Amino acid sequence: MDWLNVGKIVNTHGIRGEVRVISRTDFPEERYKVGSKLAIFKKKSKTPIHVTVASHRKHKNFDLLTFEGHPNINDVEQYRDSILKVSAEYLQPLPEGEYYHFEIIGCHVESTEGEEIGEITQVVLTGANDVWEVQDAKGKMHYIPYIDDVVKSVDIEQKKVIIEVMEGLLN
Repeated sequence: MDWLNVGKIVNTHGIRGEVRVISRTDFPEERYKVGSKLAIFKKKSKTPIHVTVASHRKHKNFDLLTFEGHPNINDVEQYRDSILKVSAEYLQPLPEGEYYHFEIIGCHVESTEGEEIGEITQVVLTGANDVWEVQDAKGKMHYIPYIDDVVKSVDIEQKKVIIEVMEGLLN
């Protein structure tokens, strides 16, 4: 089963079983809604602990969650520094032209002329548009903005991206 990281439990909050989560998802309303199924992966463990969200609220820069069957601090203290994940089967389809980061990372990038550029290693969020970090065969990093003028096609199945190399893009 494929698991995707949606947040990290950094601490408990209060005595009523709330955990403080630093969110890593673009869809916190969906991932943390009451009834959502998540898995907790403790440090150095590959075995998921399945939980169901009982409540969710925002507090400062954190998402505060409680889980069904975990009514007090003693029940959740063991989850500190654990990773919250969601099963890939619960992913929502995205609109055309939008992709989950895990779908983009690992794609091979070529120019419209067929020149191999490298592999996408990271997606950088800039606020205006995503920027794809591409590492070439020599280890050099290139930064490709995800805009229509540059990215001409994305084939998730083939893990292949075709770009128009604009002047100065690969310097």
